[in-house]
Amino acid sequence: MDRIHNFNAGPGVLPESVLRKAQQDIWNVGGSGMGIMEHSHRGKLFEKVIAEAETTARELAGIPDNYRVLFIQGGATQQFAMVPMNLLAAGRTADYLLTGVWSEKAFKEAKKFGAVHAALSGAASNFSEIPPASAVAYSADPVYVHLTTNNTIFGTQWRTEPAVPAGVPLVADTSSDMFSRPIDVSRYGLIYAGAQKNLGPSGIVLVIIRDDLVERGAETLPTMMQYRTYAKEKSLHNTPPTMAIYVVGQVLNWIKETGGLAAMAERNQEKAKLLYDFLDQSAFFRGTAAPGSRSLMNVCFRAPSEELENRFCAEAEKRGLAGLKGHRSVGGMRASIYNACPRASVVALIDFMKEFETANR
Repeated sequence: MDRIHNFNAGPGVLPESVLRKAQQDIWNVGGSGMGIMEHSHRGKLFEKVIAEAETTARELAGIPDNYRVLFIQGGATQQFAMVPMNLLAAGRTADYLLTGVWSEKAFKEAKKFGAVHAALSGAASNFSEIPPASAVAYSADPVYVHLTTNNTIFGTQWRTEPAVPAGVPLVADTSSDMFSRPIDVSRYGLIYAGAQKNLGPSGIVLVIIRDDLVERGAETLPTMMQYRTYAKEKSLHNTPPTMAIYVVGQVLNWIKETGGLAAMAERNQEKAKLLYDFLDQSAFFRGTAAPGSRSLMNVCFRAPSEELENRFCAEAEKRGLAGLKGHRSVGGMRASIYNACPRASVVALIDFMKEFETANR
């Protein structure tokens, strides 16, 4: 078969139209006689590519003029360090909301640069739900509050942004749900997202940062670890991953052409509802995330035994349903149904689950 159903958690599925266009532009982009990967990042063609990607991102999310849009290498994991390096001033404390593995990793990394405080933890429920707002206990004067909006491993997602103390910047790792729904950028001081789930391929991070935070980092930091470097040089201080930025721009165009973030949210809600509705009525499979915290991006579920789960994943692969094995730390199954995952793939998965349930109960 030419293409299968891709449920991988990341790198994740990309829109077919984007892949088709990239095929052409790898060979000859814009009639230039060269592929996009061969063009200089200092040339006019690539300058147009990166400028259009920023413009489309701003249009889709309504990014205010007092925010910079940056393209930074290193993945979200580098941002775990870069955020405190730039924002965690000496003598101050940063608050972290711990709702899964990635927020815990960000918290651990921030400890290397200063004082941090766990203002919330979902560990008591094994991160199966987002704790209520009443459970948040901020420190006396946090320099910023950090959260992870969607938790890929446990399949939970913040429905709305939590309230933070007045004047305190909210910093968000939105790697697995960025641009999957409308976002009020003005409620955040800094947003970052690894591209490889909803925005494009691996190797690039989209960062949206308010102007006043750009200059907070000490000028003694390594050049490429300062946000001001990327803001001043329009993300072109050195050679960036040009192909990755090109694909991000194409994905953003695809989101725009298919109705924008509101339409994307509707499609994502519909896909998730199909799968959760099936899980809720099944006597064989069960979802693992609490209903009020369920992710629209990563649907985690279990079967009656680990042996059956292994058989399910193996047989699914043979049927062209890829990437359904859960994260190694929790086991089970996980269907990542990001923006580019078509409804038909979710329907195909449910049909197979029904068949597997009938054959094995």
